[in-house]
Amino acid sequence: MASWDLSNNKQSMEDSGSGMSAAVESDIYRSLQAVLRELDCQHPASMYNKGMLRWTLHKKIQNHPSNSISLVKVVVKELERAERVDCKTYIIPLLHTLIYAIIQAAYIPDDLYKRVYDFCKRLLTLPQPYCSVGLSYARCMKAERSTPGALYQRMVLAEQSLKTDCYPLQERLFVFADPAVLSGALGDAVRGDVELVGPYRGPLAHMCSVVQHTLQAGLGEDCHGPMLAHVLKDIGQDIEPYFQEVVATVEQNFEEGGADRSQYTGRLRQIYSEIFSAANQDLLSRGSLCDTPLPNPEISFHLWREEEELWRELAKFVRSSSSERCTLFQDDFEMADFPTDLSPEMPRHSIMSTDSGIERDLPASELPGAGVEPPAGGGEQEQARLTRRGCIKMKPSVTDSMALIQDSLEELGASGTLQRKAGNSSTPFPKQQRHFTARIVVMGDDRVLGRLAKAYYSLSRESKPIGSIYRKREARRLFLTMKLNLQMYYIPVSDEPTITSPVKENISPVKTTRCALASYLGRVDPWYECNINSLGCMIPKMAKMQSSSSRPSESSSFLTDVITYYTRTGLQPVYFTIYFVKISFSNLTKDPVEDVFVSHLDIDFPEFRLLTATLKEASIRQKKNMAEICGAVVSINYRKASLSNREVDKGISRRTTGVQINAIPSNETEDFDCLTVSFNEKNKLGTEPKIRTCNIKIRTLENRTFTLCLDKDSRRMFKDVQSVEISPCLDPGYCIQKTMKSKFSLQEDTGLSKYISKGLPLPINTFAGIIH
Repeated sequence: MASWDLSNNKQSMEDSGSGMSAAVESDIYRSLQAVLRELDCQHPASMYNKGMLRWTLHKKIQNHPSNSISLVKVVVKELERAERVDCKTYIIPLLHTLIYAIIQAAYIPDDLYKRVYDFCKRLLTLPQPYCSVGLSYARCMKAERSTPGALYQRMVLAEQSLKTDCYPLQERLFVFADPAVLSGALGDAVRGDVELVGPYRGPLAHMCSVVQHTLQAGLGEDCHGPMLAHVLKDIGQDIEPYFQEVVATVEQNFEEGGADRSQYTGRLRQIYSEIFSAANQDLLSRGSLCDTPLPNPEISFHLWREEEELWRELAKFVRSSSSERCTLFQDDFEMADFPTDLSPEMPRHSIMSTDSGIERDLPASELPGAGVEPPAGGGEQEQARLTRRGCIKMKPSVTDSMALIQDSLEELGASGTLQRKAGNSSTPFPKQQRHFTARIVVMGDDRVLGRLAKAYYSLSRESKPIGSIYRKREARRLFLTMKLNLQMYYIPVSDEPTITSPVKENISPVKTTRCALASYLGRVDPWYECNINSLGCMIPKMAKMQSSSSRPSESSSFLTDVITYYTRTGLQPVYFTIYFVKISFSNLTKDPVEDVFVSHLDIDFPEFRLLTATLKEASIRQKKNMAEICGAVVSINYRKASLSNREVDKGISRRTTGVQINAIPSNETEDFDCLTVSFNEKNKLGTEPKIRTCNIKIRTLENRTFTLCLDKDSRRMFKDVQSVEISPCLDPGYCIQKTMKSKFSLQEDTGLSKYISKGLPLPINTFAGIIH
């Protein structure tokens, strides 16, 4: 029994649904309580088993679909009880469990739909994130109640790339793993788990599943499930016309708002009769329901070795799925021929055009079909020649350039607070301009998130159109941002035991764990901690078990199911600021380097670290050497961050052997969306042990240099650095607006523009966002 459950187990099982066994509901109730107890368990040894009970519960329902209604009834009771005793900790986990079961259930009575819908509406009176999750699922239940089977159908259509004119949205799931963490046998084992699990069903099998589930969800007990499944199997290739009719019926009813439920049911009953007639079978109107499990989406696994690999795969996805809707040439988005060492000093060869681009103005020798006798009635031919030749727009408009950030401007709202933001979830039925959704799952530690932030920044920023290659990159970037909706997820993978342990305040997070961002997400979202953080610790163990066993185990199914569950229900983004870094070197002939980071930046003076180790080994305690081993003198200019938003510019100088700049708060009391700067020095009276800022510049005053490392990644280390400037990455949309305003006015941001978010955030999806 959970600690908040004040009722007796027998009493909670008294009101069982008609036709449902009390023993089944009792078993489901015990399994659900075991899942909830995981949220209360904080023992480090138990983190390796977290998530398994939730997966076991869903598998139990999937193997016995007749128990779906029992699970829905039990979860609804627990949600209503949690509301009565004001225990919000379990609301979001229970709600995710409930909705995921409803989507896959063969049939749900209308009274249960109403209870779930009413509960979700009552969540709108609660603070974030409960009101956001409640609003999202209230819309889902309203749509599913008026059009039963719509959620299942749309999810299968999008994930399995089934072509239909009524619903053009397409989704693809990509897993990008850091080879520094998942390499060798471990990487091969994970690849085998996520790509080779289960047999390939094919589009016909998915069409049969959509028809079977929609007819059962709409007709309920008036549908004979086993016989319908047998008839659909006999029809074979002729299933597609009925599939298209079912899809059109569902979409039409949804567009009309589901006002006439009887008309929708009548149309489904007519399709049901036509299917039996086509198979020369007697129509059976009543019977048991058949299982239609929700198939897992196809997952493509990549070891992220090349920087351009992510955008190359995204371009392939959009181009292959929308060949008939692409308005730009395919060759303009090939990325394999782009060199990696592009230089702004590369020669640019320009050819001046002397024609207007209109065929009428071209010389006669260059016209298409030159030398062919023109037919009679040259007026129509002359009018047809008033067409511009095929070209590509090099300079995007303001609207096109703001395509990537228009959603973030609406979701983030005001930026006058230092509190980290969590966004609202997107509903399953939005009026979307982009027909393609790429769900990017990165696996690794903080280093892979740094690479993701860099790739996201490179896609979002404006590039200088220098040479034809840069023009192609700008066209490719515009192509992706206009057509693609990005959803990013993070699965930490590490064998460190401190991945979910709380970080002590007096210990630097840099030295404690490589998964500081995952630890933060686990603190603000307990359901993420229970299902995803524990998965990162289990992946290396499951890979070793698979390599030592000759037969495939259930670990592959578990890993794929958890990734699928995470990407389907994790719709609440947590925004992390991407920080821009300008690095200057001691060698003046070397150009400054621009880069970004999202979690950590470390500054180290190697000479003092070696000197300190030498003095300790030699046991030298001479005071005259203490000043030398205290470190180098650095000049620090920063803008102090405070909750009152009163920015104060300060400048100090310190002697230190290293600096740690952390963008992830070490505990909930320091949950500020700013940088925490710590120095490797002994605290003195009158000095601040830490600096909180969003803009800082560090420069050595002596003839010394330091080493700089971004996001704890040795592959992104810079040596012989003289100074570094750090500031939040500006949103391209804000930069465009500011540039346009500067042409007409010299005033700073005024009116509502000063409340628009200026920074470019990295959104990582979780189940609940931030629970304060």
